[in-house]
Amino acid sequence: MTVVHEAPVGDEIPEIPADAHGRVAELHELRDQVRRGPSEKATEAQHAKGKLTARERIELLLDEGSFREVEPLRRHRATGFGLEAKKPHTDGVVVGWGTV
Repeated sequence: MTVVHEAPVGDEIPEIPADAHGRVAELHELRDQVRRGPSEKATEAQHAKGKLTARERIELLLDEGSFREVEPLRRHRATGFGLEAKKPHTDGVVVGWGTV
């Protein structure tokens, strides 16, 4: 199995837990961060415009548990306009499929 670690952004060097329990806890925290969105500020800005986040719209459209997200931990690869320094795990695009 090949393990690929993304290069840290700026001076940010992530601390990697040494044991499996620490890695699993880190993954759960990362998934929680993704569900919350890129930041509280970004969510508030979206709400101030009278809009919902992508996940909030999906929750309104579909029955609970009927949507399976594809690659929620993906990051964009865009460059220019300072985007290379901002790589949230979510940037308003949620891709997946509904289940029956």
